Amino acid sequence: MFAAERRQLILEMVRANGAVSLRELARVVQTSEVTVRRDVRALEAEGLLDRRHGGAVLPGGFTRESGFPQKSHLATAEKSAIAELAADLVDEGEAIVVGAGTTTQELARRLARVPGLTVVTNSLLVAQALAHANRVEVVMTGGTLRGSNYGLVGSGAEQSLQGLRVSRAFLSGAGLTAERGLSTSNMLSASVDRALVQSAAEVVVLADHTKLGADTMFQTVPTDLITHLVTDEPPGGDERAGTELQALADRGVQITVAPLTGADAIAAGRPRHDQPLPGPRRPQPLRSAQPLPGGGQSLAGGGTEPTPRLADVRRR
Repeated sequence: MFAAERRQLILEMVRANGAVSLRELARVVQTSEVTVRRDVRALEAEGLLDRRHGGAVLPGGFTRESGFPQKSHLATAEKSAIAELAADLVDEGEAIVVGAGTTTQELARRLARVPGLTVVTNSLLVAQALAHANRVEVVMTGGTLRGSNYGLVGSGAEQSLQGLRVSRAFLSGAGLTAERGLSTSNMLSASVDRALVQSAAEVVVLADHTKLGADTMFQTVPTDLITHLVTDEPPGGDERAGTELQALADRGVQITVAPLTGADAIAAGRPRHDQPLPGPRRPQPLRSAQPLPGGGQSLAGGGTEPTPRLADVRRR
């Protein structure tokens, strides 16, 4: 297949699905991922699509939501690492809410090992992952099924959350910026996510680096309501993700970075290397890097010294 034909097919796939992984593109056009990556760069230079680590998406600041099959193949190693660390934030006997999404589905698979847990969710995928877990109670909202992400939306879902109070909400979305917070491209999903947030004392956002700096139509969680962000290490050269992490830290969001190691790093197509852990740049009580049980690092309050800048705080 000639380069022009490959690139036209790649463009058609991205336009049809919103986002497509490099692996899937290579399979369809029957070539290597190296060749596809080169084609994607050429199409990006023409302004026809945007690159994301591991795939390509529609161009523009307000990205369109892709379907579950496409999302489930993007940044899989990163989502696994994020979910592993996020599960360490949940205590035995806790009551939490978990929203819809491929990253929260990965989280649910790991929550099955936490005894005495109560999980309220509007996601069929989350409920399925916990269906056979011992000593984990699953409470589902009502609502109308949205096939693209297997989530329940609408007034039924929102009304079932009224009066609910839990310790934490775990949410993902289509984009995350310091200016607008978490966002999604579907109005009904955004409305349910806002209801989930209102039921929780703390909000934990799970977002891989491809979501950082991406902005979509409907805001779900403003930045000042995000307590904690669990993300992965941005690959070298991804300045947008690094800048956005620093801006989120400056706004007071606690950030935990999940390192990719061993097979995960290889699967993600990037070697291990030290990445700076963001910390607020303005003077305030010291927030030093603390180890989490799952191996990542988090920013924790305490002390009286000014917080180290991004370049000064590094993973050990």
